[in-house]
Amino acid sequence: MFSKRFLLLTFIISNGFILSLSSCKENKKVIKQTEVTFKKEGELTIFKSIDSTQVNLDIEIADTDFDIQTGLMYRNSMDKKQGMLFVFDDVRERFFYMKNTKIPLDLIYINENKSIVSFQKNAKPFDESSLPSNFPAKYVLEINAGLVDIWSLSVGDSISYTKH
Repeated sequence: MFSKRFLLLTFIISNGFILSLSSCKENKKVIKQTEVTFKKEGELTIFKSIDSTQVNLDIEIADTDFDIQTGLMYRNSMDKKQGMLFVFDDVRERFFYMKNTKIPLDLIYINENKSIVSFQKNAKPFDESSLPSNFPAKYVLEINAGLVDIWSLSVGDSISYTKH
């Protein structure tokens, strides 16, 4: 008798769960997210130490808690000559990740003297693995993946930027 009640209860619970799932599927709502677009807030120049050439970019500047936390999340794309510069109040080792970030990126870590100290290349979209600077940094520049190599950037190259 106990085993029949147990089986009946299991059947009811199972069917209830299945019914709940099917009704959830029928009432599923699609939520569309508004595209976040680039807003030019400044200009940045990378000075290559090896051959004195320069790379010029339009940048967004992340210098508030909200902007730093959000970064390039929810973007579908970014032009080759665009980037986001994170500006911190202090100088310490930085740890970034790619949560909710749809586009692959190169991360450039920069010290308080505006000299490049390290890179994290080809960060994968949505990957929440830590991407450490391995050295103290005050700034982090995010650009499209592959550009660090295309532009032949090196540790020791420097940056200058203006805010509009």
